[in-house]
Amino acid sequence: MYERLGCAIAVIVDDFIDRILVDPRLNANPRVDEAHHRVSAQGFKYYVTEQVCRAAGGPQTPSGLAMRDSHRELLVSGAEWDALMDDFHQTLAKFGVPERERGELDAIVESTKDDIVTPAAPAASQ
Repeated sequence: MYERLGCAIAVIVDDFIDRILVDPRLNANPRVDEAHHRVSAQGFKYYVTEQVCRAAGGPQTPSGLAMRDSHRELLVSGAEWDALMDDFHQTLAKFGVPERERGELDAIVESTKDDIVTPAAPAASQ
């Protein structure tokens, strides 16, 4: 997939991160909101782009923290995960990512769910 998408991965990540940084469904969780401001938007995009490129078959070696380590204290709920996935799907639709690549990118993001979501975390809006 890395060969098929190339630089489009960075464009997709850029839009996706812009969405999640301002999504009130995610930022209602004060831990997530604070984490979104710990690293610059550019730095956040860089780390995520590295991870997606690596997972897509690229030569990059992620330089940030492991997903579990970077999300452990955020107490992300299932509802917040659903909001994140909605943002991701909006990004894929915006750029008209072909169905094959959509499925592969979706699988990459879904593979991180267990490292991000805290099973017992209450939704921030509750």
